[in-house]
Amino acid sequence: MTKKKQPLKSGEKVLLGIVLVFVVLAVISYAALEAYRMRSPEPIFANKTHYNFSEEGKLGSVLFRKERCTSCHRALRNGTNMGLSLDGVGSYRSLQWLEAFLSDPESVYGAPTIDHGAPPKEAAYVSELPEEERHAIAVFISQLKAEQGSSSAPVPPEGRSEFIDEMVKVWAPKSWDNKYDDVRDKSAKAEGKEE
Repeated sequence: MTKKKQPLKSGEKVLLGIVLVFVVLAVISYAALEAYRMRSPEPIFANKTHYNFSEEGKLGSVLFRKERCTSCHRALRNGTNMGLSLDGVGSYRSLQWLEAFLSDPESVYGAPTIDHGAPPKEAAYVSELPEEERHAIAVFISQLKAEQGSSSAPVPPEGRSEFIDEMVKVWAPKSWDNKYDDVRDKSAKAEGKEE
């Protein structure tokens, strides 16, 4: 005995119609935004990461690609997102830290890593590169900087943010008020001292 397909009820048809309208509007909006972005002479979103490479940093950039680092990492809009994006890392990791990490990742990181470390890990070859090459790659990564407020910066945007303030108010326990300082207040105080 085969079951006869039951037709959609009127309420189900209405809900399906509403969902289809939202999907169509989303597709049209995405296409319009992409068309505008591609035709716009200026970037739609401000680029908050930057670099100013020394000669050694340029060599490190070449080695970074040659040694297949881009198969896991992204830097300068090049590579994949399988691993950590390295744009802006130079704003919160020192050259010395990066050199030490590339030489002996797990002892510097203080925990097992997914790909860097001793064989058979996929990026085990990095620690076996000649010291000069590891140094050049570390210089390259250290020169990938992020401005305050970028998604890869260690400090949020300057000034107060209604969104951040509201999220802190909603999600942070009241006990944190006395326990933690707001990093935005610290950066404002530091700027006041510099002037």
